[in-house]
Amino acid sequence: MTDRRRSNGPAGGTAPPVFTRTLQHSTNLNSALRPYRSRGPKEPRKVYLKTGLTPSASGSAYFELEPSPSLNSKRTSLIAPASSLKLTCNVHGPRPLPRSAPFTPHLLLSTSIKFAPFASRQRRAYLRDSAERDLAVHLETALKGIIISDRWPKSGVDVVITVLEAEEDCWWADEAGQTDYSHGGNSGAGMISTLSGCITVASAAVADAGIDCIDLVSGGVAAIIHHPTTKNPKQRIGSKENKLLEYEMVIDPCPSEHNDMIAICVVGYLEARDEVTELWIKGCMSNQAGADVLDGLGVDNLMDGAIQAAQASRLVLIDAIKESTESKVQKSKEALSTNMVIKRAGKDGENMTG
Repeated sequence: MTDRRRSNGPAGGTAPPVFTRTLQHSTNLNSALRPYRSRGPKEPRKVYLKTGLTPSASGSAYFELEPSPSLNSKRTSLIAPASSLKLTCNVHGPRPLPRSAPFTPHLLLSTSIKFAPFASRQRRAYLRDSAERDLAVHLETALKGIIISDRWPKSGVDVVITVLEAEEDCWWADEAGQTDYSHGGNSGAGMISTLSGCITVASAAVADAGIDCIDLVSGGVAAIIHHPTTKNPKQRIGSKENKLLEYEMVIDPCPSEHNDMIAICVVGYLEARDEVTELWIKGCMSNQAGADVLDGLGVDNLMDGAIQAAQASRLVLIDAIKESTESKVQKSKEALSTNMVIKRAGKDGENMTG
């Protein structure tokens, strides 16, 4: 089904074209342009978070991940070496439901995630697809665990997120050869990383709207990556026989920097209550007993890494909410003092005329 009210753009990608001359020198291309992780395994990317950007909404927030600096300093192409993440969130409500709606003693939460047509390399349609609806369901699960819904009977709130720039599943040159995790690859890694940012920005917007919550929920991502021993071996302290291991866990992974992820995990974490409201693991994993295949890394280790990433993003979330609250208090004080001056001037005028 197409949208007849808009003039749809071309169905192809929106990224800069790759010329034939560049593809002919694929070896030099991979060595000069391929991004590599320059951060430590437990070092997240820098986050920019700002609330109160949409005056017409009850609450709003803007979230942006700084592009990860690459080890390759050579830039011989206009194509960005690594993707980034930019999100906007608007909260409308709580507002009363229509009279025709049945009575409900709880607040009805509605979440919506929409990718902009230019958000990814493959141009998105104006109508929501199955991937966007799936992300909205995961976001709703994460937010239902923090909102105190009993305080707004027969009311509803809408959380709308627009993805201005999404993270890709892989580097642009590896896009044609992407497969599932069981065969190696990063299929779906960009969507999981996008969900982590959606959880954090939605929590900031809900707090900016003044909706009562039991805690702030923050999103975090961790992944187990595969390092071939011939290219980039990793030394792990305390391992058996002090050998070079091929697998390593990293937090806040950029899918463009890792061309072979074993598994990836995203959580919605409440630090004050030590609870997880959302958990999504994708990849080829084994239990803790059979984790020797992955150099001792199991599901529990992957979840702990995602929680560490969520704790790091929570610090930015708290600072953004504190800054917004202080700004609102300062504006209310200025408005109150202005009203007091106007009332005094009015009384002085009445006394002079009398």
